[in-house]
Amino acid sequence: MNKLNLSLVLLTAFALAACSPNNGQAPAEQGASSIAITHYTDSTELFVEFKKLVKGEQTSFAAHTTLLNPLGFQAVTEGKMIVVLSGGGQPEERAEGGVSAAPGIFRIAITPKFTGKRHLSFQLLSAKATVTHELGVVEVYSDRKTADAVTEAETGAAGIAFSKEQQWKISFANMPVTERVLHESLTVSATLRPRAGGEAIIAAPAAGLLRAASTGFPQIGMTVKAGQVLGYFVPRLGGETDAATLQLAVERARIEAEEARQALTRLEELFKAEAIAEKRVREARSRNRLAMAELDAAQHRSNTYSGGSGGIPLKSPINGTVVAVGAGAGAAVLDGQTLIHIADLGKLWLEVRIPESELGKITQPSGAFFHLEGEDNARVLEAGRNARLVAYGGLVNKDTRTVPAIFEIDNPEGRLRAGMNLRVGLYTGRSEKILAIPASSIVDENGITVVFVQKEGESFERRVVEPGTRDGEWVGLRSGISNGERIVSIGAYQVRLAATAPAALGHGHAH
Repeated sequence: MNKLNLSLVLLTAFALAACSPNNGQAPAEQGASSIAITHYTDSTELFVEFKKLVKGEQTSFAAHTTLLNPLGFQAVTEGKMIVVLSGGGQPEERAEGGVSAAPGIFRIAITPKFTGKRHLSFQLLSAKATVTHELGVVEVYSDRKTADAVTEAETGAAGIAFSKEQQWKISFANMPVTERVLHESLTVSATLRPRAGGEAIIAAPAAGLLRAASTGFPQIGMTVKAGQVLGYFVPRLGGETDAATLQLAVERARIEAEEARQALTRLEELFKAEAIAEKRVREARSRNRLAMAELDAAQHRSNTYSGGSGGIPLKSPINGTVVAVGAGAGAAVLDGQTLIHIADLGKLWLEVRIPESELGKITQPSGAFFHLEGEDNARVLEAGRNARLVAYGGLVNKDTRTVPAIFEIDNPEGRLRAGMNLRVGLYTGRSEKILAIPASSIVDENGITVVFVQKEGESFERRVVEPGTRDGEWVGLRSGISNGERIVSIGAYQVRLAATAPAALGHGHAH
């Protein structure tokens, strides 16, 4: 269903002459009045200017047509517009035209054949939108003198002029003010950190050296799996131990292993000849296995200190990302020194610190919102939807005089970093239904909260408002605005600039 915002405004002949199309039509006479209408459908805005309609006299329409893209309004650049006069007991009259040299403006001329009250509509036929703007009843007068003699009610000051051409050149949008249910919030400090069980620190078990694994030593940002060997730790040699002693132990173990193997072979042959009992073969096999194990251990100890791949393997206890490395391969480390810090960044905890003085405003923390630099919109967290309330502390910290509330949140894109300090809006658990506007609508003028109301297609009004509840990208208004009024939701600063320094933006009018 179409949303109607229909206004009839008397414009002076001077204003019409200044914006008249250069298409061979005569400009309005001095003293003649004209009409401007702004009308909305769900997908388009029509702003049209024309002289009062007179039977037998050609009237030209400058139909400014805009696509209501929520990310920024756009001029309609193709298609055709049909003007229809109907009703009043008379035959229907039609005229059509296309987009002029100025994108977004359709030029149509019609010469009414009948007087009286007629219904005026504009039908847009384009690839992006096919809509009808029903503008209501207009009067077709018998002559120009009669038309000019009719006085319309004054609408007040002209307001801030900001043409459609200027609007189309920037990121601009407006929207009607409506009531929304907003959740009450209070602004507090918070920190992002790894969740419990989602963080691991690998430390040196003693003084020693680090060696790289076959895949190299871990780097910051590297993704690791639980159980993955990240490197090796080589303990420092004891006071009476050196590399030669270790090599001697390897040779001794190798000789003993060889003797055990030969003894086993001899006994197995005797057992086949039924010359000995099976028990002696089993004992020989056990001695052989033990000798081989001692040889492996001696070789491992020797490799640990002589450049081999030995050492105590440093394994990741969790799946995650390497967020810090305390030393590199070949470095000497001390007992207890942090070697590798791993964190699961796929899920994080947002730890909110609630001041003791604000606790009375909170029934139960139900979520939070915050901004990241470089992002246009706030990140809104709702417990039970995209966040989980892990804990709400019952003890006031004696040093900070705060109580923690912890939310677990997903971080699939990895833009959130553990350790980030944030200012967040914490939902208190209360809510209210209130007139609300996007935060992008608000302009701060030295502590005064201002919005800009679109009175007509190219006329705006500065309005001081009293902000109320803040909920993510929405701000409640206590006063200064009425339900249904259209406020500038994108481009408010440019409208303010047009009011204070029009030359800075240029006129840009092509009516």
